[in-house]
Amino acid sequence: MNPLRSLRPLLLCCSAVLAGAALAQSSAAVVRTEFLADPPPTRSSHASTICETKDGLVASWFGGTAERQRDVVIWFSRYEKGAWTRAAEVARGDEDGDEQWACWNPVLVQPKKGPLLLYYKVGPSPSEWWGRMMTSEDGGVHWSKSKRLPRGIIGPVRNKPVALSDEIYLCGASDESSGWRVHMETVRQPGGTSPTWSRTPELNSPLEFGAIQPTILVWPDLGIQILCRTRQKLLSESWSVDGGKTWSKMRRTDIPNPNSAVDAVMLKDGRALLVYNPTTENRHSLGVAIIEGAQKWHHAINLEDDEGEYSYPAVIQTSDGQVHITYTWKREKIKHVVLDPSQLK
Repeated sequence: MNPLRSLRPLLLCCSAVLAGAALAQSSAAVVRTEFLADPPPTRSSHASTICETKDGLVASWFGGTAERQRDVVIWFSRYEKGAWTRAAEVARGDEDGDEQWACWNPVLVQPKKGPLLLYYKVGPSPSEWWGRMMTSEDGGVHWSKSKRLPRGIIGPVRNKPVALSDEIYLCGASDESSGWRVHMETVRQPGGTSPTWSRTPELNSPLEFGAIQPTILVWPDLGIQILCRTRQKLLSESWSVDGGKTWSKMRRTDIPNPNSAVDAVMLKDGRALLVYNPTTENRHSLGVAIIEGAQKWHHAINLEDDEGEYSYPAVIQTSDGQVHITYTWKREKIKHVVLDPSQLK
């Protein structure tokens, strides 16, 4: 029997329409809101990432005059003594020695063993960019020299990797060079001196789904689920029951998506949390949805609902149980919101 067939009832439930009307924003769930850099160091800020290290929270994003411009670089900040440190430039896109290119989509990850890792992309556009990485032994105070990732490997393209073991991390990746195509990458000993990479074939045909930027949920005893941004106004999903080696046929969900990035995290209480734009048309609204018992996604709270763009969320749950979300605020700043997940129903 195909093991993926046993997941069919779950897939149907997880793809069900978000249950119920959107709830009013619950002030009890919001612990804190702030900007990472205010005023920001550049005219435009976008595509943030957040991570917990042994020394505390760290965050990164790309910023410059505008996306794709050659002055767009990677910025980094640490949370110390109740405040974010002054933003510091950590990568310029000139590491290949010829000329400076735009930087894109930083992703921070702290492996269980080894240094803090910063993955990012460099190049004129998402269809032509390449992956690079840096490491820090002191939580981002100092950084190693940047290294280019192996040919055919892009690294985590937008969202955080997940640990399959102490030494093996699964990365959601995608390629835009010939249609939007998702694949998955695995890295062994990512913080070591010689990490080893592998990748799956493409998981979708761009003729059926134009899908990119998967976020990963590891469901205990059920398998690994990815949710992907698409051009079809709905998130798509795929499942693996063999640790990410093979994946089910990509299928549509009923979760709306206005061609914008999402991120998700498994919570300590067994639920999963998704940060997304709950619309098919624009990025004016940004919200949080919860799924409990692998049944139905419930829209739980609005983070933003106004004119302007609120997009590209990153979400983690820290060791104290709080949920930390960073996202693009009107393409001008990066906003940080802290939630108490026990107040999200």
